[in-house]
Amino acid sequence: MTDDRTPQLFRTLTPGGLRNFTDTLRAENTGAALLLAGTVLALVSANSPWADAYRSLSGTVVGPSALHLDLTVAQWATDGLLAIFFFVVGLELKREVVDGQLRTPSTAIVPILAAVGGMAVPALVYTVVNTLSDGGALDGWAIPVATDIAFAVAVLSAFGRRLPTALRAFLLTLAVVDDLLGIVVIAIFYADDLALGWLAASAAAIALFAVLVRRRRPNAWLLVPLAVVAWGLMHASGIHATIAGVLLGFTVPALARGAQDVSTAERFEHLWRPVSAGFAVPVFALFAAGVSLSPAALASAAGDPVAQGVALGLVLGKPAGILLATVLLVTFTRAALDPSVRWPDLAAVACVAGVGFTVSLLIAELSFAETSPHAEHVKAAILVGSLTAAALGAVLLQMRTRAHRRRVDVAATEGATAAG
Repeated sequence: MTDDRTPQLFRTLTPGGLRNFTDTLRAENTGAALLLAGTVLALVSANSPWADAYRSLSGTVVGPSALHLDLTVAQWATDGLLAIFFFVVGLELKREVVDGQLRTPSTAIVPILAAVGGMAVPALVYTVVNTLSDGGALDGWAIPVATDIAFAVAVLSAFGRRLPTALRAFLLTLAVVDDLLGIVVIAIFYADDLALGWLAASAAAIALFAVLVRRRRPNAWLLVPLAVVAWGLMHASGIHATIAGVLLGFTVPALARGAQDVSTAERFEHLWRPVSAGFAVPVFALFAAGVSLSPAALASAAGDPVAQGVALGLVLGKPAGILLATVLLVTFTRAALDPSVRWPDLAAVACVAGVGFTVSLLIAELSFAETSPHAEHVKAAILVGSLTAAALGAVLLQMRTRAHRRRVDVAATEGATAAG
């Protein structure tokens, strides 16, 4: 019998401790930090004496071939674990459409069109670079269109704390729309040998999930296996399996009903976000971001039009597209920015939106096979481009924070003078 007073190195978390731990994982900064940790570990592994072991683990095949699930560990991370991330994205999108910023056209139109511009211009930049350059490849046009919501919001939270809250709402809505359009791009342009029978079976499983999840007390013992079946059938259909996660998220009710304090979508998001941010996305980064960063590899990537198009699309195309779309909308329609937001504020946030990362890495894997000479180059470009966009955005956010602080100080001084 163990005395409760005996010191122990490892003990089961108390309910309160477990609650605090999962709440920490739900924080945007924590998710971004874990994603960064997974990326750093991948880069260290791929550029160390253990690089062969890392690649061997990534390429280890696990799963039954009869069910078309004989996937490598890296593919399980991309197709399997990332489906959890997209399920949470689907829940978030559903809540935004039903009861959030995307519900009201008047408040949603500016960030929605800004997101469209922020996807169109990077794709155009990539296309122009690869059309005009020898050795270019147009297959990766969609890679620089994505915004990583966890990283982007973390940068804004860390370096733009004193900026208007309307900027955070703008970035969140823009990133949500960006995710939605990115999902559409993946579903339409990256379907492989579409099998309609498997797709219909997956749709039937998702429809049954939609029926069961609307019960007053949804049974997790039914919903989780059904979701796995829907995912497996979607994978067999040729459409990327993460789309099943999004569609499942969209079926969950986003409004509280009856005696509910919160909606089922909010409860599910609260439950699954720690799994997504604390495990699924970092493990995906661990197997997706392992590229060589030797001087020779970086020099080779710098000379590849594909890598050039991705990096320029993220760092220059993304903010240019967001700002151009917003300027045109405000100039030629009755739409207007929030009164607390200045154009330089918007420019800083537009730069932060150039942090692509998670979805960009996913689209890169779908665009170029592992054996492609562009595969390593494009991942290096995503890392460098996202880091550059984050650094540039952080500097601009700090500048805007100081400008707002000075404005507040001047207003306080003038007020004190007038009162005296």
